[in-house]
Amino acid sequence: MFKYFLDCLPIVTIDLYFLNMSTLATYLSDPFLANLYTQVRKAGAVKSISVDLTHKCNLRCNGCYYFEEEMDKMVDAKADLDNAFDIFLASEKKRGTNFITIVGGEPSLRLDRLKTIYDNFKMNVATNGLIRIPYKGFEQMPIGVAVWGSNQTDAELRNKGKRDLFSIALENYKNDNRAFFYYTVSPDKSDEIELVVEKCVNNGNKVLFNYFSDTHTKKNITEYRASFSKVRSQIEKAIEKYPAKILTTSYFNKVITSGKLYNQVWGYNVCTNISTNYAPNQARLQNGNPFNPHFRSYNADFTTTRRCCTGINRSCDSCCDAWEHFSWIMINLKKHLGSKDEFTNWLTSMYMFYYINRLIELPQNDTTLIQIHARLGKASSYV
Repeated sequence: MFKYFLDCLPIVTIDLYFLNMSTLATYLSDPFLANLYTQVRKAGAVKSISVDLTHKCNLRCNGCYYFEEEMDKMVDAKADLDNAFDIFLASEKKRGTNFITIVGGEPSLRLDRLKTIYDNFKMNVATNGLIRIPYKGFEQMPIGVAVWGSNQTDAELRNKGKRDLFSIALENYKNDNRAFFYYTVSPDKSDEIELVVEKCVNNGNKVLFNYFSDTHTKKNITEYRASFSKVRSQIEKAIEKYPAKILTTSYFNKVITSGKLYNQVWGYNVCTNISTNYAPNQARLQNGNPFNPHFRSYNADFTTTRRCCTGINRSCDSCCDAWEHFSWIMINLKKHLGSKDEFTNWLTSMYMFYYINRLIELPQNDTTLIQIHARLGKASSYV
């Protein structure tokens, strides 16, 4: 689902104890890589959680797992939610949380809560774009604005064709340097990518790609991933045409469309973003695969957690969520130390996360994205 674009972020701790120091030093003798590495290290470790800011929404999008799994009903109508919200934030600050991904429902319906988080934590927010988040008071807020395809496709999938949601979102965030479009692409709509990206770029925004998770597909997951081949190709063309505007790397594009990372195949047993205080996850936490020990995905009651950001009971194999897969790459540094190109794949993925979420300073006229895409033109063959 488009809303959960950044819900699942890893704790990024680069523990040099586990690295071959001479090998790493060799890789970092490259000034470009050394610069990226230094910026990420300076920004520090991210201890993240995901929070449903509200259980209400002003849309009912096709395939929205938030409502399909009835996450909106996890709220006691009699509960004092505002008081619970304040207690929750105080508790998380004490626990050491320093980054919050805000989802929903629709976060723009509760600007008061949004402002409280913005003033106290590093954060990002995913929105459907119908209500503009004001600039004043939210000047440095990373905002992911949903789009699902062309104006017609987007309207059909997100509100049964009743309103041109894409045009509304474009107008709300025109030339807004906080906002990027989070473009959820389905395999059968690859032909729309070029036009959608062009509209976003001409609107003064960058683009991050998400990949539609079809929870009702009749295909097995291998076949479904394979059906993204045309999507992968079109995204590569977008990167080539707009290297300063695309927030998806070629390496990431290959990992998510294949569902493979070295010897691992995507699924629950390797997902790194699961609530560590959720009892049914305990077996997964002990299977030897890395995970984010701080992470929790909180429901809109600000008390209970669920299995992960994107579901409760659905099959994780069907999940093609972008940020779940970004964290999969990021937490698996050790797998990427076999060569300089492989390390470049890892480091640029890490840097892109920090870049999108404004955890690093973004200088004027920065050419880093262009350089990253140029490097990965030859470095994206390792998965």
